[in-house]
Amino acid sequence: MDNDILKRLEVLESKDAIRELVSNYAESCDRQDLKALEKIFTEDAEFDSPNGSLKSKGRQSILDMYHEVFLSRGPSFHWTHDVSVTINSDDADLAEGTVYSHAETTRDGVASLAAMRYDDIYSKREGSWKFLKRTINFFYYVKTEDYLDSLNDPMRVNMGEGKIEADIPESIPSWVEFQRKNKS
Repeated sequence: MDNDILKRLEVLESKDAIRELVSNYAESCDRQDLKALEKIFTEDAEFDSPNGSLKSKGRQSILDMYHEVFLSRGPSFHWTHDVSVTINSDDADLAEGTVYSHAETTRDGVASLAAMRYDDIYSKREGSWKFLKRTINFFYYVKTEDYLDSLNDPMRVNMGEGKIEADIPESIPSWVEFQRKNKS
C-alpha cells in the first residue's frame, strides 16, 4: 500500500482514538470513576485552569484533585461538542486539540450549568492516546437559577462560596479587539 495512504490512515485512526478519549473523560467524570480517569492521563500529565481553580501535575495529583472534586459533587452530565485535533507533523505520537463542552452538575446539592473549552495536548507514548496536558477554560459556571442573569457578567464562574472571572472569551485577543473597536 502507498506510504502516503498509510500515513493518512494513521492520522484518521489517531483522531478517532483521541475523540474517543475525550468522550471517555466526560463519561468518567459523570460516573465519578477514578480508575477510568487513571487510564486516560499520562504519568506526567498536567491539568490546568487559567483561573487557578484546578491545577495538578502528575497522574496521581490529578486523581487526588478529582477525588476532592467528586466529594462535593452529586449527579453530573457532560456533553462534548466540537473536537478539533491536529496530529504533530514531526512526532505522530503527539497531538493538540480544542474541545468545547457543556455540563450540568450539582455542587454541594446546588444545580449548576457550565460551558468550557479544553485546550489539550495528547500523547501516545504510553501505548495509547492519553492526555498529556488538559487546560479547562470556563465560559461560565453558574447556579442554574442565576443562568439568565449571569452570562453578561465577567464574574460568571462560581467556585464554592464566591465568583471569579470567566476565562473566555475575555482573554481571546480577537474577541477583545472586536469589542474594543465595535462596542466601546
